Amino acid sequence: MGQLHVSAEFDAMARKIDEIAPVLRAEAEKCEEQRALTEDVVRALENTGVLRIGIPSELGGYEFSPSQVVRTIEQLSYHDASVGWTVMAVQFVTGSTAGYLGAEAVADLYPDVPAGRHAVIAGQGTRLGTAVRADGGYRISGRWGFASGIPLATHIHTAAFCAETGEALVFTFPKELATLVDNWDVLGLRATHSIDYVCEDVFVPATHAFAATTMENVHGGAIYRLGLVNLAAVVHSGWALGVGRRLLDELKALVAAKTGTHDAAVDTGWFHAAYAQAEARFRAARAWAMEVWADNEATLDRGEHLSTEQETLTRLMLNNTTWSVHAVGDTVHQWAATTAVRRGDLQRYLRDLDTGTQHITSGPVVLQKCGASLAGLAPGAHWHFLDLVPD
Repeated sequence: MGQLHVSAEFDAMARKIDEIAPVLRAEAEKCEEQRALTEDVVRALENTGVLRIGIPSELGGYEFSPSQVVRTIEQLSYHDASVGWTVMAVQFVTGSTAGYLGAEAVADLYPDVPAGRHAVIAGQGTRLGTAVRADGGYRISGRWGFASGIPLATHIHTAAFCAETGEALVFTFPKELATLVDNWDVLGLRATHSIDYVCEDVFVPATHAFAATTMENVHGGAIYRLGLVNLAAVVHSGWALGVGRRLLDELKALVAAKTGTHDAAVDTGWFHAAYAQAEARFRAARAWAMEVWADNEATLDRGEHLSTEQETLTRLMLNNTTWSVHAVGDTVHQWAATTAVRRGDLQRYLRDLDTGTQHITSGPVVLQKCGASLAGLAPGAHWHFLDLVPD
């Protein structure tokens, strides 16, 4: 079934991201104003090759391991939360599509990855449309939201129920076949341009579809045996960790300027204890996240799929990471005082965090199912996408 691929390109990628960090930070406000990444940011990202980190190595991609993906998205999100979110979504969809589609589709979508000739894919897979079988493929219709990073994309990945079988399938097709709905007017993550899109009777060949719940890859190594939901947990945990670390560092820089001034709240024992607790909460969440991914990687490297307990802990870890960072954000918001309400990096990060926590993978329903599984109240159940179902 293939071992886990650990990319030799990871250290080089980290250096490239450090090199473009000044561009990401300098352009952050412009990105927010135009509700999409600026040309300078897009060009900088393209020069790093970061959108190749999820593409199988056999196709010319970097195929980072889960831990390498976490740390890469963490690093990007530290410099700009919307950049981190955009990259995490686009590289995840671009890479997983290459892992699950067959030879004909891969030849079409990924003709020469090292030369940069490959599809860049964005889209959404949790609000399903409808698909009807047609000669040689399917005709799909529906409206989907939250297509993060779609301005970067050449193609769309979208999920729909097959009308004949009830199976959830993921379809990949050229972006111009969909109608884009420019409705991204939101609190945070404004630069991700996570707009809606509509398809009306769009034909997609059967070669460009795969089962949404699959954990069996056609190309690439063991990471693709995680399946879409667990792959999403990889990138979302990295995003939360990058945001959490940046918020704590922003607060640290702020209090350095405030200490010693008249009646400075940051010179109280109350603040000292609060900051220590926030650091502990963040570091504990990060340590558990990396422990979970190390355990998952060992299982994948043995040629096995994750057990139900490992899948449960992966979902629980993401929930814990997300909401631990949210608690850190609450501490930063409280002690930053009026600085947090003024336009700037700190305010933007707090808004981005509040928005990012609303993703379905970190929602309360998934948390409840994790609790039922771990408490032994769902004997024999297994994970089927985001649902815990009986065997």
